[in-house]
Amino acid sequence: MERKLELYEKKILKDKEFPIQLIINRCQNKGKYFGAHWHEQIELHYVVRGQTVIRLEQEEMTADEGALVVANSNVLHEGYCRGREMEVMVAIFDMEDFSREFADKNIIFRPLISGDGEISKIMLRIYEEYMRKEIGYQLVCKGELLKLVTYLARNDAAEMLSEEDVLKRRKKLERLNTVYQYIENHYAEPVTNRELAELVHLSEGRFCHIFKESAGASPLQYINEIRLNKAMKLLKKEGFTVTEAAEAVGFLDYNNFGRMFRRYFGCTPSEARKGLG
Repeated sequence: MERKLELYEKKILKDKEFPIQLIINRCQNKGKYFGAHWHEQIELHYVVRGQTVIRLEQEEMTADEGALVVANSNVLHEGYCRGREMEVMVAIFDMEDFSREFADKNIIFRPLISGDGEISKIMLRIYEEYMRKEIGYQLVCKGELLKLVTYLARNDAAEMLSEEDVLKRRKKLERLNTVYQYIENHYAEPVTNRELAELVHLSEGRFCHIFKESAGASPLQYINEIRLNKAMKLLKKEGFTVTEAAEAVGFLDYNNFGRMFRRYFGCTPSEARKGLG
């Protein structure tokens, strides 16, 4: 049975008193620390310390300490660690739970905001309250996030979408979700652009354009990235040999596998297997 890949995440924030999901991501190993996904909610990534890279569709955002990355609704996004210790606070929320006025305007915020003292002040207050979890912390976090949304709407609104534009963005992601699911199930096999294009009834040229616009990489680059991350897991957690791992994820040219692996992770497959990467 094929495993279904859900790039679309249906966030259900049931607590009406605290309609926010807060997450602390800590990482120091080079590579992807959260996979590509999308949803209707807004997702904020505030860098508490270190540096992170967030890919928003075709753009990579390098965010240093104190920076805020905004994954607007219906935008495919994923995160990478550069191999240095980092800590990022994530806040996920539905604009409708905070302001009908802002929700109706379909505001698109600037994706990367750096050096804004007011934003850092608000996000660090949320971080401290969330870490301490003293009585009333949820009320404080909610109040601070509402303050942040107002500040962003006044100072960092890039555009406002029509309802038609919102539907177009969602339709494009739903269409590509079929492709991403197919890749996840067949990454170890030879996969051609034509084969993927036929899944969504597009010409090969049009498909490649739309895919790169959404994923920030060509289909082949994206598939190789999937293969490399799967290979790393096999080497470090499953005890595969380098040759076994390469074959299992679809690389038949071992020299090419080694070169790509080192370029992507900064270490050789053998070093990764020994825990040196």
